[in-house]
Amino acid sequence: MKRRFARPRIFLAATLLLASVAMLRAAPQSPATTQAPAAPAAPATPGQNQPPIRVTTGLVHLVVTVTDRQHDLVTDLNQSDFTILENGVPQPITFFGRETDLPLRIALLLDTSNSIRARLQFEKDAAIDFLNKVIRRDKDLAFLVTFDNEPEVIQDYTDEVGLLNTAIRDQRAGGATALNDAISMASEKLSRAPAPRAEESDIRRVIVVISDGHDTLSDHALIDAINGSIRSEAVVYTVSTNTDWLAIDNPNKPKKYNMDNGDRVLQQVADETGGRAFFPYKVDDLARSFLDISTELRSQYFVGYTPKNLPESGEYRKIIVETDRKGLQVRSRRGYYAGAGN
Repeated sequence: MKRRFARPRIFLAATLLLASVAMLRAAPQSPATTQAPAAPAAPATPGQNQPPIRVTTGLVHLVVTVTDRQHDLVTDLNQSDFTILENGVPQPITFFGRETDLPLRIALLLDTSNSIRARLQFEKDAAIDFLNKVIRRDKDLAFLVTFDNEPEVIQDYTDEVGLLNTAIRDQRAGGATALNDAISMASEKLSRAPAPRAEESDIRRVIVVISDGHDTLSDHALIDAINGSIRSEAVVYTVSTNTDWLAIDNPNKPKKYNMDNGDRVLQQVADETGGRAFFPYKVDDLARSFLDISTELRSQYFVGYTPKNLPESGEYRKIIVETDRKGLQVRSRRGYYAGAGN
């Protein structure tokens, strides 16, 4: 008889024990052990899936590039040569430097869709040459994202150029084009970029996109991708793979350029983030585009200011950076979201 009832009693005891544990979990915790509630997420801007990165300083910092009429970089300007307007209101500059040595965090986005198959090998060679020239061991970091039907991080953050080069060489073309998703992924990853050494407080976030600009499969809209880059403080450089040139008079020096919708997308992304769009015609032009990017990254200004009127969290403010020197062109991002890293 004992054996017959042994199992039910064990089962009953186990049931009571589990019920007691459940009651203890459901019971309210004492003040000594209760954790503070998580801070509420900042309100998302319409069209933006990720909440903005929070900062508390209120400082807006800008990477500024200045060129002359010949598109040569101008690197000898002083703080007094610049004027910053936020929503049309002049702002006092509180920080200024010619930043040529800040650690770089670079996202290289390589379009591997079927539409760029003919130029993929040239693009891989130029991208490898670019990384070899730019990445400094123990200082800069880069990661590789390829995108066709969807974006994928092929090589994570590293300062080992050999790892990046191998990952680039292994790529093959095929599939559709998820450009907006790739930019959004890279921006979010850059927003959490590894910090530099203790003595260095700032880093430069850069996205380099190699594509024809024709998005055919993204879940994100173009405005989402641009907003994500702005929020992460990433400057976007775009290199077009479009070969739709129109030669006029001299076929060796095409005057063109018949920008298609993809080219206009690449131009818009670069303009809104303070970067630059490149439209190489020949293979040599492609290599030159990457050389210009690497040179520009070491020839810019780092400018900071605190807005006179602090904006509400999530509010977008337009920025114009000007110089009183005639004949110069100034490039910087065109705005920021309050509370989004500034």
